[in-house]
Amino acid sequence: MSTAAAPADRWVFHQGAFVRAGDVALGAGTQALHYGTGVFEGIRAYADTEGRDSLVFKAREHYERLHASCRLLRLDLPHTPDELVEITTELIRRNDLRGDAYIRPLVYKLSLEPGTPFGVRLRGVSTSVSILALPMGDYTRAEGIRCGISSWRRVPDTSLPARAKITGAYANNALAVDEATAAGYDDAIMLNQQGSVAEASTANVFVVRDGQVATPGADADILLGLTRTAVMRILAEEAGITVAERAVPRSELYTADEVFLTGTGCQIVPVVEIDGRPIGAGIPGPLTRQIREVYQQAVRGALPRYRDWNTPVGLASAAKPAAAAHA
Repeated sequence: MSTAAAPADRWVFHQGAFVRAGDVALGAGTQALHYGTGVFEGIRAYADTEGRDSLVFKAREHYERLHASCRLLRLDLPHTPDELVEITTELIRRNDLRGDAYIRPLVYKLSLEPGTPFGVRLRGVSTSVSILALPMGDYTRAEGIRCGISSWRRVPDTSLPARAKITGAYANNALAVDEATAAGYDDAIMLNQQGSVAEASTANVFVVRDGQVATPGADADILLGLTRTAVMRILAEEAGITVAERAVPRSELYTADEVFLTGTGCQIVPVVEIDGRPIGAGIPGPLTRQIREVYQQAVRGALPRYRDWNTPVGLASAAKPAAAAHA
């Protein structure tokens, strides 16, 4: 079993080099800190079922989406998706993360370039890239969570692109979570400007009723989650269910047989109560339990039909780097 490095000693990838986290410093004038002009991804890696390697879930797809987010904010990301996958696997090896791990790539506006006047802008501002990796297991509860419908509406795509993981946009999510937790709930479900269900604070929403499954579509101001796509494939292949992507009214949540959330961080989590109303029998439903089980097997390499989701890290043959090694 690996002993995780202290946070300051952990390897990170920062501005083109592998360095110790304690050696990274950002100036007070970093543009993304002032204006939220950065984009990020959340990626999980899982210990495989044989305990010999780590598997990165949908690594290339995450970095393709990161590139798309960068284009929206005119961020100059100098690494291709394939190069970023290689950097990520090397980072996991350097940190010897043999258990489940979380990878956070961040691309952000750094400083004004010469001749660029002061102000809020996307052009004439340099770009920085940082990637960190740390141990992370399952932080949600298999027995389900309680959610509240937030009074804060999801920012519409016409105001801020919903398809991009823009750092500044997550103030919207933070307000919703703060409201929900203050009321005693575990998470918030947000509505869009039309009053239909959009998504939870950091997850997509699925509703099950009479054997049919629905989830808000791309026009509902949602992030098109990669775990969402994976779950839709699982439902089609394991249960013969085609998910309807459509508007989901708030009232449909209350009358559903099952509700569950999907996301890289939370994975698949049952929702057993919304606004004080039990969902179905108030316990995780059979379809949600089936999806959770298949998903956990798939991301750990136990199901060959889903092997295309996983990128092996190569921990079995990795040698620990020298303490002063930089690349």
